[in-house]
Amino acid sequence: MTPLEFHLPALQVAAPMLLAPVVALLRPRGLAWAATLVASLMALAIAIGLTQGALSGESFSYAMGGWEPPYGIELHVDMFSALVLLIVTGASSIALMAGKASLDKAVEHSRQPLFYSAWLLVLSGLAGILVSADAFNIFVFMEISSLASYIVVAGGTDRRALPAVFKYLIMGTIGATFYLIGIGLIYMMTGTLNLADMELRIHDVADQRPILVAAGFITVGLALKAAVFPLHVWLPNAYTYAPHAVTAFLAACATKVSLYVLLRFDFVVFQQNLLGHEFQFAAFLMPLAVLAILAGSAVALFESNIKRLLAYSSVAQIGYILLGASLVSLAGLSASLLHMFNHALAKGTLFLAVMALAMRFTRLDLRHLAGSAQHMPWTMAAFVIAGLSLIGVPGTAGFISKWYLVSAALEAGPVGFFLIAVVVIGSLMAVVYIWRIIETAWFEPPTEAGEVIREAPVTMLAVVWLAALANIYFGLATDLPRELAAGAAASLLGQLP
Repeated sequence: MTPLEFHLPALQVAAPMLLAPVVALLRPRGLAWAATLVASLMALAIAIGLTQGALSGESFSYAMGGWEPPYGIELHVDMFSALVLLIVTGASSIALMAGKASLDKAVEHSRQPLFYSAWLLVLSGLAGILVSADAFNIFVFMEISSLASYIVVAGGTDRRALPAVFKYLIMGTIGATFYLIGIGLIYMMTGTLNLADMELRIHDVADQRPILVAAGFITVGLALKAAVFPLHVWLPNAYTYAPHAVTAFLAACATKVSLYVLLRFDFVVFQQNLLGHEFQFAAFLMPLAVLAILAGSAVALFESNIKRLLAYSSVAQIGYILLGASLVSLAGLSASLLHMFNHALAKGTLFLAVMALAMRFTRLDLRHLAGSAQHMPWTMAAFVIAGLSLIGVPGTAGFISKWYLVSAALEAGPVGFFLIAVVVIGSLMAVVYIWRIIETAWFEPPTEAGEVIREAPVTMLAVVWLAALANIYFGLATDLPRELAAGAAASLLGQLP
């Protein structure tokens, strides 16, 4: 391992964080966006380097300040964190590349340096959560990313984002507080904050009531941050009223980072040591996952605003991720982690296409988008491809993870047939709400027959199609996400007795 490779875990967080205050000082028009994009691409390159190392079997462990863990702060990257790092840095880079024109329209010029500085803090905070091997520092990075997220969500000109952000702030603060209470209880009983050391020490006090209470606080707090049904009430408005590029960024990765921490704690720290936690985990999450798939899809069927429709679809897709994890099997967890990656591709592309539509349409209700495909055929064609991936049509990335999920459910015995039925019903409901948009855009006459509407800007359209084609590419060449998901699942389940 070269000296540069050794420092990659620290650089993954430090690069965007150190550039954030610099970006806030850049005043020439467009320079703040360019610097933010360079920082995001740098973070993506670091994530790719960490992923290559993880796939080749290298272990990335970095002791901050030279203090060896568990006494010092440790950064650690394995296949699981590498998978989600790719999602976070890729989503940020794609959203920035496609979103310059949209953000110029949504964010006042004088406020753009501060807006892009907050964007880099979101990126740095999410990356810090993923590389941190210290439970308290996960909380610190969680707060950095959350506070900056509130700024970028409310950073546009739509004043409806303000009450949405207030609800997001309240719910996020409750979730973070629950997590911190749980960590405090564990520290009180074990005297350590390092996750690997905690895994060893918690075994001696696993039957103590503070540890059981801590497991409950941490699970509920992270479920709230991840918008697990029915704790999802902050998500629809936050996604709907945020600037379109921000929605494309956060919808692809924000909840998945919280799910990462939830799965890391429940599989590595708790399930190995707490008697019966495996059953409790499945019994708690499986019904919520089923309800999320059915309820989220059902609400999406009746939504007329496209962004709100896709937001409720995200609630359902989080249900698919939890459904695989609740099977507590290698196949189920592999399907869950694979769906994290594939859903990020599909939903990110859908919101990018919505961003392109918003360049020409002031309102995103279905009735105002009638016949939009006649004016913007390339944008709507990309939307169709991403919609097919979200449904799980063969040949797209979404099909692979749903196929793995169905295969895992078959191994679960009689309950597996019920879960397969839920997956099929949820996918059919996705067909209906995606078809509503396609039918309106392609087959209904334009509401303003005499109005001339041009296609989205070429630079934006190129990035949207890059994301759309990625849905097809990873539906055919599945090796990278499949190997990362399988390796991550094996690592998590390897801790089980």
